[in-house]
Amino acid sequence: MEHLKYPIGKFEYGKSYTMQDNLKHIEEIERFPEELLSLVSKMDASLIEKSYRPGGWTGRQIINHLADSHLNAYVRTKLTLTEDTPTIKPYNQDAWANMEDGKDGSFVNSLKVIDAIHARWVYLLVTLKDRDFQRKYIHPEYKREFQLDELLALYAWHCKQHYAHLKIILDNK
Repeated sequence: MEHLKYPIGKFEYGKSYTMQDNLKHIEEIERFPEELLSLVSKMDASLIEKSYRPGGWTGRQIINHLADSHLNAYVRTKLTLTEDTPTIKPYNQDAWANMEDGKDGSFVNSLKVIDAIHARWVYLLVTLKDRDFQRKYIHPEYKREFQLDELLALYAWHCKQHYAHLKIILDNK
């Protein structure tokens, strides 16, 4: 079951990243909305309501979660760049995914949000200098500091992880 929950493997925290790594992650984040739209356009209404694993989110919940999560990542990025080691606000992603807008809300609207937030986020990210990626925030759930470059790597992984979940749904139609 672990291979369905983490089809690309778990994210590895605590690694170091170069500016070249950061640029690669920015490119992945930039490409994601188009790749996601291309994949989702191959799914009919019944597939959007299917899950990638028993007890897992449906395709609709995954897409709506991506919008929620990446909005939070954008805000965390801005806070990290404008405040000295801010403590970010965690959120309960399962609770959000199970709210009405997560379970039954328009995934088309979430695709629009993802496209727009990624455009804003990438516009900001490409203006940053190497030292900016070293800025830190505190995540109170993990009780540790994270550098902005790790957040960037995490969300590049996050894009691929949930893309793989949706691909599982599509491949098992």
